[in-house]
Amino acid sequence: MIALSGIAKRFANGVQAVSDLSFAVERGEFVSLLGPSGCGKSTALRLAAGLLQPDAGTVTYANGKPEIGFVFQDHTLMPWADALTNARLPLDLKHVARGEADARAAAALARVGLAGFEHAFPRELSGGMKMRVSIARALAAEPQLLLLDEPFAALDEITRNGLGDDLLKLWREDGLTVLFVTHSVSESSYLSQRVLVMTPRPGRIAADIVLPGGRDNRLAPATIEAQRSISATLNSSVAA
Repeated sequence: MIALSGIAKRFANGVQAVSDLSFAVERGEFVSLLGPSGCGKSTALRLAAGLLQPDAGTVTYANGKPEIGFVFQDHTLMPWADALTNARLPLDLKHVARGEADARAAAALARVGLAGFEHAFPRELSGGMKMRVSIARALAAEPQLLLLDEPFAALDEITRNGLGDDLLKLWREDGLTVLFVTHSVSESSYLSQRVLVMTPRPGRIAADIVLPGGRDNRLAPATIEAQRSISATLNSSVAA
């Protein structure tokens, strides 16, 4: 679906965010980018989306650039607009007919558990509900590639776990390709098929961990063992 090869990115303030960053995500995979704060995970995601351009290296897509949905760390909702209008935004930007856009936005909200909240404003929603609107906004565009930048980091554990389960369900139902940025070992061990462990800045891939099956809940032995393996690799990456 997407490949980054030999990517380097330095910002105007002189920070070298990533260097020689290379990885690929196959169609239908759920892959997590894991690493310490400031290692370039978010930069990598924005490069994958085309929101940033690399200084060196290439970003390539199989069969042309796919439809991309992007979920940011913050919900980034328009405070003056209701949930339906927020979820409809990518369709409005593409000049989709209002009737069709409303129907697709409402369907996306229903899929993330917000049927009946179409006309609620962000100030009337909890943190988890705001993030659900943000996910619905990404889904309304019917993406093939879904990019998520630590979307659950600011949420309580119960809400975070519920949203993680919902994300897995959406991934399976829609056959999405998912690239998920996180700094949580437990989150990556449960959600992902593969975990790409990044080095401290400038970020590059230190390890590509393929996770075993049998991780059907967060306390399954296979999930716990995956956590141990990922933690050990992450610790080695940070110490190197």
